[in-house]
Amino acid sequence: MRGNDMDSEKSLIVFQDKKIRRLWHNDEWHFSVSDIIAILTDSKDELAYWRKLKQREPQLVTICHGLKLPAKDGKLRYADCVNTRNAFRLIQSIPSLKAEPFKQWLAKVGYERIQEIENPELAQDRVKDYYELKGYPADWIEKRLRGIAIRQDLTDEWKFRGIQEQKDFAILTNEISKATFGKTVGEYKKFKSLKRNNQNLRDHMTDWELILAMVGEKATTDITISKDSQGFNECKDSALEGGTIAKNTRKEIEQKTGKSIVSNENYLHLTEKKLNKQIKD
Repeated sequence: MRGNDMDSEKSLIVFQDKKIRRLWHNDEWHFSVSDIIAILTDSKDELAYWRKLKQREPQLVTICHGLKLPAKDGKLRYADCVNTRNAFRLIQSIPSLKAEPFKQWLAKVGYERIQEIENPELAQDRVKDYYELKGYPADWIEKRLRGIAIRQDLTDEWKFRGIQEQKDFAILTNEISKATFGKTVGEYKKFKSLKRNNQNLRDHMTDWELILAMVGEKATTDITISKDSQGFNECKDSALEGGTIAKNTRKEIEQKTGKSIVSNENYLHLTEKKLNKQIKD
């Protein structure tokens, strides 16, 4: 999974009932330093602990990246993060009896990612397990997984044609969404009463909304290739055309059924279940 949609549904993972924020950056997972410290120490203020640790070992600063993660207030804020290899380096600087299980867990995360690179179907299976644990219907899950694959094809095509900045991915995605549904992603999330930045819009779409999102993005991909769109402006034009095709489909269905496909329904009612089954196994 790549682009804006890449692994957004897996941005939070669980280790022994404690949540760890992570972000896919430079083709690898990066984990929140403060969340790691909270797990491995009994400190009541993990940020203060981290400041003292950096004062004691200034070289730790060189292994961190400042990346935006969801904060407690739901807003994206910069936080120090480390990749899997440097997480082991960080652990070495924290005297804790809890370190060994965490090392084993990190090794498992890294190994699973290697498996997924060698066999992408494994990644899809794990995402499927994620949605099943949360209680999504089986037929909805199949559509969601197909949508992820179509989204990946589109973002790969955009990257190939010069789109690199996250804000540009967001603008192009909004172009398709606005054309298809009459709402940007942000407007749609508000319409569906989704308030947290880490609540993925597509995780709360109905069957028809997922299908039309796929139509818009698949059409955009094919048009982009057919027109050989290059750079942001040409890709934006193709995104508008792809979204318009999906909009026309939506309008025709709504006319025949007399019902609006754009829905404020969501899946917030699903019980949030812990995703530590694999960790305990």
